[in-house]
Parts: sequence; C-alpha cells; structure tokens
Amino acid sequence: MPVPRILLLLPTATYRASDFLAAAAALQVDVVIGSEHRQALARDMGDRALVVPMAAVDAAVQAIAALHARSPIDAVVAVDDQGVVVAAAAAERLGLPGNPPDAVAATRDKAAMRERLGAGAVPQPEFRVVAPDADDAAVVAAASGVGFPCVVKPVGRSASQGVIRVDDATEAAAAAARIRAMLGECAEPLLVERFVPGGEVAVEGLLRAGRLQVLAVFDKPDPLNGPFFEETVYVTPSGRPAAVLARIALTAEQAARAIGLREGPVHAELRIGAGGSLTVLELAARSIGGLCARALRFGAGISLEEVILRHALGLGLDDLAREPQASGVMMLPIRSAGVLDGVFGRERALSIEGIAGVEISIAPGRAVVPLPEGDRYLGFIFARGPTPELVVGSLRRAEACLHVRVR
Repeated sequence: MPVPRILLLLPTATYRASDFLAAAAALQVDVVIGSEHRQALARDMGDRALVVPMAAVDAAVQAIAALHARSPIDAVVAVDDQGVVVAAAAAERLGLPGNPPDAVAATRDKAAMRERLGAGAVPQPEFRVVAPDADDAAVVAAASGVGFPCVVKPVGRSASQGVIRVDDATEAAAAAARIRAMLGECAEPLLVERFVPGGEVAVEGLLRAGRLQVLAVFDKPDPLNGPFFEETVYVTPSGRPAAVLARIALTAEQAARAIGLREGPVHAELRIGAGGSLTVLELAARSIGGLCARALRFGAGISLEEVILRHALGLGLDDLAREPQASGVMMLPIRSAGVLDGVFGRERALSIEGIAGVEISIAPGRAVVPLPEGDRYLGFIFARGPTPELVVGSLRRAEACLHVRVR
C-alpha cells in the first residue's frame, strides 16, 4: 500500500510548523512543505517543498495542481488562517475531501461570516458593516445604531488584532482612526457589533460529513470586557453544566452549517450571557491558534495535529476522548511596546507543581507590539492537574515567576 502524501501549508510566521511536522512523522506519512517564501525552503528538497503564494489563491492552486500532476498528494492541510482558503480551493481542484472554498473564505471575512450566520438564524451580536472609504462619522453612526457599548474591528484580522470596545461616540471615532492607521494602505471594511457581556468559552471540534464532534470546550476564567481583548487562560474540561455544554455543541454545529463548512477542524468562540443565552462571536475553519493545541491530548496520547492529519488522510479516528486530566494554557500577553531584552525566571516557573512547559515564542532583540496593533503573544505556559482550578492556579503562579524586560 503506498505511503500517504500530504501537503502542509506552513506560513513563515506560523507557530505550528514543528508540531504538525512531528505529527506527520508519528504517522509515517510523506510530507510536502508549502510556504510563501522560497528562502524558507531547503534548496535540495525537490518535490518535497513548494512555493505557495498564500495571498494569491489562483496562483497557489495552480502551483499545487502542477505538483500533484508530477507527484500526487492525498491531502492539503493549512495549519493557520493564512492558508485555509488556498487549502480548500486546492482540495476542490484536485477532487480531495474538504470544505467549499466560499465557505472557508467567509470565515476569513467577519462581515461575510456575520451575513451567513444571520441567514442561518444563529445567535450573534447585532452588527453593521462600514465601507473602507467611509469616514469616522459613518462608524459613529453604525455604533449608535447597534447601541453602546459596542466593538469596532477590521473584518480580515485574527487573534484580536484591531478589536476595540467603545462606550460612546468619541471612543468610536478614535477607534476607527486607530484601526485605519493600523491597516495603512490595506484598507478593508470595519465591523461594528454590539458588545455582549458574559463569560466566554472556546470550542475545539472536528467536522466529519457536516457533523461536529466536540474535542474540547475551554473555559476562559479571565473576563474579556475590553477595551482590548487579550486572551490569557484557557482551561479544560469546562465547568459548565452538561446541559449548557450540549447547547454549546449544538450552537457551534449550527454555526458551521450556516457558514457552509462540512469537513475538518473548527475553532469557535461563544459568549454565555444572562440566563444561559449563547452568542457566537467567531468560528474559524482551523484548529486553535498559537501553541495552544499542546494543551490537548486524545486517546492514547495523540496530539490535536495528529487528529487533524488522520482526518485529512482518511485514516482511523477510533478514540477521540480527551485525556482524563485537566489541562490548560496561558497565553503571555505583551504589556508594552519596544524591543524584547528577554524573559527571565523560566526555570522557576517550570518548578511550579503542574507546569508542563514554558515556551517563549519571541526571540530577544525582536520588536514586541501589544494589542490592538500587535498580532503575536510573547509565549505560552502549559499545565496539567487533577482539576481545572488547580491547573489555573499553577498557570498563575508560573506567570508570577516570569520577569519580562522590554526596552
């Protein structure tokens, strides 16, 4: 039987290359690495490396189809947002299982996603879309229309970049100006949506023929009330009642169906309001971002990345039960802009009971930019323990051990 061959779309800025390559090695499958810059690829890899222009879908698909004609591939997997539309379009061109490209594209455009969720009667915030060439007064009018407090954001960014809560007309105009300055010449529409108070959860799932299998539900113990929406702690299993978790799963599946997704990983963010009401904030056609997937293990200890590759290649997925231990991750925020001198105290943090790892993802000497302009985290702390509460406590004690020096 021939060895399966998979194309991994690995943008040069991704956190996740090593974890996906390790999963492919564990499965003993042939890997082709696709990246947008030739210098990121070894010169002697031949058809095991491919330049894929992630921002030019037609050209990217043409390059992948040419590779497939020379050396057939069995699946195309994007590891991050940048490659999901290319992966879907390439799978369609090659006749491989996948999502409709227009559905995946809708997850990369917050306005299009809101339109699809609305057509599917999925609970979501009231919203308005403001054209790229509209002035700040149009943003203020949209904000007044949905009501304060509300959130202003660009339609095409992820990781909370450019997402700002505003409480009045003056703040709405200032937020619009700040976001447009951040976007520069890459003008795009702005989305203005009603702020939804309440706790927040993240759903990690796998779509199989349109049915959502929930792999994990993360609680977010830290309130996310703005003005910027800096993610910190994720912990699983969720402490929500079973009936609430069942409704969360059904709502996430309804959202995926409304958008038009049917195969592969999804990551959803939902708010739980007064009386248990659910509101879908986001749904992405990819798995959890950054290095957060390292907080998850399934079956006999396989990684989330291995689950994704197994599904893409049509391999067995017999046991997708999450490990019995509680687990969590803390995304280390960037507090101030400058140049990173270093993060000190890592050994002390690792000595905290329950801590499974501390990864600093920005090298000393590199620029660091906080939200809302920034799009990266400083690093990640991982913990495991008997209960979610103990895991959260371990993460907070470990963070307190770290000293970040920025000049």
